Amino acid sequence: MFLTLTTTGTPERPATDLGYLLHKHPGKSQAFSTSFGTAHVLYPEADAGRCTAALLLEVDAVALVRRGKGKGRGGAPDAALAQYVNDRPYAASSLLAVALSSVFSSAMRGVCHARPELPDRPLPLRVEVPSLPARGGAALVGRLFEPLGWNVTAEPVPLDERFPEWGDSRYVRLVLEADTLTLAQALRHLYVLLPVLDDAKHYWVAPDEVDKLLRAGEGWLPDHPEQKLITSRYLSRRWSLTREALERLELVRLAESDDSEVEDIDNAVADETEEKPAPLAVQRREAILTALRAAGAARVLDLGCGQGQLVQALLKDPAFTEIVGLDVSVRALTIAGRRLKLDRMGERQAARVKLLQGSLAYTDSRLKGYDAAVLSEVVEHVDPPRLPALEYAVFGAARPRTVLVTTPNVEYNVRWESLPAGHVRHGDHRFEWTREEFRAWAAAVAERHGYGVEFVPVGPDDPEVGPPTQMAVFARDVTGEKEAKAA
Repeated sequence: MFLTLTTTGTPERPATDLGYLLHKHPGKSQAFSTSFGTAHVLYPEADAGRCTAALLLEVDAVALVRRGKGKGRGGAPDAALAQYVNDRPYAASSLLAVALSSVFSSAMRGVCHARPELPDRPLPLRVEVPSLPARGGAALVGRLFEPLGWNVTAEPVPLDERFPEWGDSRYVRLVLEADTLTLAQALRHLYVLLPVLDDAKHYWVAPDEVDKLLRAGEGWLPDHPEQKLITSRYLSRRWSLTREALERLELVRLAESDDSEVEDIDNAVADETEEKPAPLAVQRREAILTALRAAGAARVLDLGCGQGQLVQALLKDPAFTEIVGLDVSVRALTIAGRRLKLDRMGERQAARVKLLQGSLAYTDSRLKGYDAAVLSEVVEHVDPPRLPALEYAVFGAARPRTVLVTTPNVEYNVRWESLPAGHVRHGDHRFEWTREEFRAWAAAVAERHGYGVEFVPVGPDDPEVGPPTQMAVFARDVTGEKEAKAA
């Protein structure tokens, strides 16, 4: 990975002042060790008229794989080949952002003890990144950098210059130019926006990432027109962290507009005594855990596990000795692996959990022999003609003793003020059932496969339209099976 910072100067204000700001002497080439390789800082040119500092990051791909304990990018369960065949050594990403903050930490904070007047002085700056992943294309690069005062040139890199009909890759050659920004501002922009454009991070995103984002985004992120996109991507789309960051950014914006301190704005609502109800997703997980404990389940399948929220909740209870999460989406399993911190999990805990890629449209011998299976908010994502295949794969082939199915109650949708009339709750929902439709489907499934079924409301049970989520608890008729075998 390669990045250059260039500035120009005059005899009175020589461009080599850049060395003071970066705390790196223009006459030296320096190397810095990182956990993922070696960062080199050198000056291809340095005189009073023009000075360029280059950051060259040599990535040790083997060390990265070992650091992830053989589980792919960020310790997640990616395909094995992707550990070694990837763009990390070449394309600017979170690796380069971390190197920037490590090698130029003082410059990013705006600290220069030798020349304290320099950090606050705007510089004519030119930043060049030869290879930058841009999920969203050159247009998104402009939308992110231009509101910050940069003139942006983002030239798409073709997939193959010999075959122009193949089109462009997701990479761009980036040139940023500005003369109204300080070096510290420029470095903070790069630190946040490089991984945002890549839309991925090489490490687990923990809660302290919110503080890092707010520090680096001070002075520009609260008013950025793409604030939500930047926050979501920087925090790897972890919605709880994104919501926290957006709330804190709004407090900053309100404080600035009111010319007051953030603490004063925040204290204005500190005396609120009304307890907010738990989110529906939390209530749904609690209802599922309660039903699993009542059924005495120890070995549990989470079918359509998504990003692993339920698997994470199951792991906290030692009563669940074996937990398997299955999903058709490799990306979802990647996020689940990061959420569960599989790369840092102890041996005993890791033995309790397994993430599998698979589809419920087909029978799968790996799913047989478990006490319980959970399909939480899954069936409504399946096209109705494919429901019989899912039904047979779970109830006919896997045949766990207990099956829990949750799905939205479409009758409750009128209670959502933000949901337009006639719309489903999620763009990927193929349908949403009424209570009567869900009960009819569940009863027919139970009868065909030898299960009994009971129905449990999840969330506030409205006397007119019912609960927001409906849950069916299927229990296999083990006694009937024994009698049939004996007969």
